[in-house]
Amino acid sequence: MKRSGHADLPLHGGRVPAWLGQRMTALGGAISESILLHYGTDELLTRLADPFWFQAFGCVLGMDWHSSGITTSVIGALKRALSPKAAELGIYVCGGRGKHSRRTPDELRLVGEKTGLDADQLVRASRLSARVDNNAVGDGFQLYLHSFIVARDGKWVVVQQGMNGATGMARRYHWHSLALKSFVEAPHSGIAGPPQGEIMNLVDSHAGPAQGAILEILRGKPERNLREIRQLTMDRSHAVGRHCVDLKRLGAVLVTAYERNLSDFASALLMEKLGPRTLQSLALVAEVIHGTPTRFVDPARFSFAHGGKDRHPFPVPTKVYDRTIEVLQTSLDRAKLGDHDRSDGLLRLHKFVATVERTLQPEADFDAVVAHEHRISPSIGGRSVFGFERPPKHTAEQLRLFDND
Repeated sequence: MKRSGHADLPLHGGRVPAWLGQRMTALGGAISESILLHYGTDELLTRLADPFWFQAFGCVLGMDWHSSGITTSVIGALKRALSPKAAELGIYVCGGRGKHSRRTPDELRLVGEKTGLDADQLVRASRLSARVDNNAVGDGFQLYLHSFIVARDGKWVVVQQGMNGATGMARRYHWHSLALKSFVEAPHSGIAGPPQGEIMNLVDSHAGPAQGAILEILRGKPERNLREIRQLTMDRSHAVGRHCVDLKRLGAVLVTAYERNLSDFASALLMEKLGPRTLQSLALVAEVIHGTPTRFVDPARFSFAHGGKDRHPFPVPTKVYDRTIEVLQTSLDRAKLGDHDRSDGLLRLHKFVATVERTLQPEADFDAVVAHEHRISPSIGGRSVFGFERPPKHTAEQLRLFDND
């Protein structure tokens, strides 16, 4: 696994409101269990180690698509959802933000007692990954969140995030034990954050000479070292990119949800009677569960499932969110009883949307879609940190969702 890109992660203040946090826990747990059910523990770890999938996952849970808060919120939701079932599922989420990150070693020792894993090795991996990203990668970010996710068989993923107070930006680092050959040579499965220009990265694959030079310096006289250090300067440039939505992929979701014949068929695939707005959300949730890595290059698209708490791109549709959780949880419960036809409904929906995308290639009108979501928001329980959405005084005319309407 290689580094898979960067994402703009501006620091956002405030907290996730309880009404959203509870839903994130329910949906995040159900999505994780679905991945475990269909693809196994290794696949869930692999996805958590992918910064683009992780960002898409946060978006489909209703966090603002470009916010650094996605990291804290997703890890928190997973820990709340999976910890009570850790022994059953074979996956343990340790650590978190601030004081929770400092409890990681103790939590890992408890995991060792329960599973028989070598806790000392897990604690060593946790500490080394934190020290590398905090000290050996000189990109200006100081860690404030560290999460260590370990499976019953000893494989693990680290997700941690640092803050640069001067720029108001955050950077998220991903590690995967399956991809790790050395803690000091290209150890990351991915790093998500704004480009920082030329930086000091002492764990880059080409940093061997620099590591050797540092060891040589440490063996030298302190007085000489201090004279040399005072002469070091670093020129750093900043460039912030913006993720774009793949309008054909979004268009395929919307045409499946809103075109009568297609939506009837898509609903039948799930063996549910579903309205178009719920189908829209479920299609994006299905993609998070069943999509391949190439599907997550535009994480912002997944915010069209459940919006964002700050009304970006639109308020969280709580009624739709609750129906999505209900359908997914029912699917999981039936699957555990052996009813795989029901549990495979989301997989069939994902394949159907992919076929629509490939054959029809509909392109969504981005501005019209956002406007439409705001227009219908009051009727589907639209809610944000500013409160519930109120119906407009005058009914707006029907908006086109596609450029070629």
